[in-house]
Amino acid sequence: MNVGYRVELSQSERDELTTLLSGGRHTARKLKRAQILLAADAGSTDDQIATTVRVSGSTIYRTKRRFVEANLEWALSEEPRPGAERKLSGKEEALLVATACSTPPPGRARWTLELLAGELVKLTGHDDLSRETVRRRLEENDLKPWRKDMWCIPKVDGEYVARMENVLDLYAETPDPKRPVVCFDESPTQLIGEVREPIPAKPGQLERYDCEYRRNGTVNLFVFLDVHRPWRKVKVTDRRTNQDFAQCMRDLVDLHYPDAPIIRVVLDNLSTHSAGALYDTFPAPEARRILKRLEFHHTPKHASWLNMVEIEIGVLRGQCLDRRIDDKERLIAEIAAWEHQRNAEAARINWMFTTDKAREKLRKAYPVNES
Repeated sequence: MNVGYRVELSQSERDELTTLLSGGRHTARKLKRAQILLAADAGSTDDQIATTVRVSGSTIYRTKRRFVEANLEWALSEEPRPGAERKLSGKEEALLVATACSTPPPGRARWTLELLAGELVKLTGHDDLSRETVRRRLEENDLKPWRKDMWCIPKVDGEYVARMENVLDLYAETPDPKRPVVCFDESPTQLIGEVREPIPAKPGQLERYDCEYRRNGTVNLFVFLDVHRPWRKVKVTDRRTNQDFAQCMRDLVDLHYPDAPIIRVVLDNLSTHSAGALYDTFPAPEARRILKRLEFHHTPKHASWLNMVEIEIGVLRGQCLDRRIDDKERLIAEIAAWEHQRNAEAARINWMFTTDKAREKLRKAYPVNES
């Protein structure tokens, strides 16, 4: 490094480097080289550049040399790096990707790196391929054939759209105490006890608990959420049968909204969520009395995300249930405390999705598009 290279930028080159550093997506190396050239042009020494830009002296030397011997574009670009050539050609890499996306061989649930390497040896002229070569090529193509995602693909038809817009319009209505809108859903919860007593936290040490635990059964949470006022109610039961659902609906009518002539209930399509559940539980006159004050609004199938109470259940799990609770009585007490705090804070769900936004974002999925 005895040769000293002097960097003198033109005004257009300075403007180009300044623009490069001010925004856009560029590699960290390219941005470092731009900083080196600007600093060198301003008269900074190599030691000063190394300190401010946090690069080595050899990087500064190479960048300045490439600028002086060639041009700005060459100085900002990568030099060819030493090493072996890629083992897979472009066509062979495309074959690897196609194989990874195909059905695995008989007797195997999914492709592994070893299986893919062996299959590519059969399909190409290579004598062998390492799993690391296969892994790198798959990583470049963002492929992980040993993993799967499960999700529900809804059928967006007229019925789906009708139910969706019906629910969204309910959320957007002006609050009416005589016709409240209540979202309802349920969620199972495990009762988990400790095998050994946890060690409390202290300065410099996190709380510690044993990896073993004791299952004490499960309970069910029925959750009510008023759409237009800061109120929620959680009921803990041993089961989630027709009878439990019917009892919740009677509580809604007689205990929680005794003065409301009609209560509009948003709920999903679980088999127990039906008017028939009340007739399975109560005598016909009582079932009819309750149903006269209820108006069920079902979300579309595979669209429970439209039920606002799903968000509240997530809050409940994150704030209250993200720990081990071993018995039903303690669970009821903890949920009651959480419920009281949320209601006292006047906490509400800030629902942003409206019918107009649905028509805009999902217009291609609507059965009939506007001309």
